[in-house]
Formats: sequence, structure tokens, C-alpha cells
Amino acid sequence: MQIDDKAIVSKVKEVIAPVIKKMGYRLFDVEFKPERGWVLRIIVDKEGGITVGDCEEISKRISSLLDVEDIIPVSYMLEVSSPGLTRELTKSEHFDFFTGRLVKIILKEPIENKREILGYIQEAKENLVIIKSKEDGSILHIPISAIAKAHLEIEKW
Repeated sequence: MQIDDKAIVSKVKEVIAPVIKKMGYRLFDVEFKPERGWVLRIIVDKEGGITVGDCEEISKRISSLLDVEDIIPVSYMLEVSSPGLTRELTKSEHFDFFTGRLVKIILKEPIENKREILGYIQEAKENLVIIKSKEDGSILHIPISAIAKAHLEIEKW
């Protein structure tokens, strides 16, 4: 059986996003991929962070919803988790989700003589992230396609 994982992710997002928002959480990402069998990973966040209890509550609510909607034509494991303190950022929506947070970006090619940038996410647009450098306060406009790797950094006081 051919599985269209992108279509499934899109449909799952469409169905669960309003429920997760109504519960007081933000949907960070949805992944559907083969690991040891198929895994549907729902990644959520809220102000102050996510607890195991939050994950259980969300899992119960969306599990029954997904059963009713019957979106996924194969058996799968449902995982609900938080993005984590140093979550990797790969999409424009990820950067937008964490506006204001400290991020470390490694570029494929240097921009303004910098290959590694530590700064605060100011804004994220469709294919661009705007970062304020922690080092010198300069504003950098970085195309998402120029990023080799990016992840949240923990603020050190």
C-alpha cells in the first residue's frame, strides 16, 4: 500500500489544530513516518512548557478524534510531545512559533562573513527569518534555504 505521508500530515493538522488550540496549547508540528512501524508524532507547546499530564490529555482527546475521522489507512503509534528546550528548527513556522527566543543558526555559506549566528528571532516570513545578533545587535535577514542547521539555545544568565 502506497502511503502519502504529506497528505496525511496535512489532513491531521487540519483536524487537530482547532482542538489543540481550544485546549490552550499551540501545535508546533505533526510528523508521520515509518520507524518501527508508522508513528504519528504530534508536537505541542504552551506558555510555561508541557507536562507529561498535558501530553496524556492531548493524546486521549485527539486519539478518539483521529479514530472517528479515519484519516490514516494503516496502524500507527501516536506520540504527543513538547518541542523540547533545544528543538531543531527546520521550517518557517518553527521560527515563527519561537519569535523572541534565542537560536543558534549554522549556515551553508557565510552571510556577512558569518557562518554561525547566535541571536534572537525577530520575525519569520515564508522563506526568510530575521535575527537580531546577540553578539553585536545587528539585524540579519537569512533565507531558510541558506540554513544548514538551527536550534533553540538555552539562555545562560
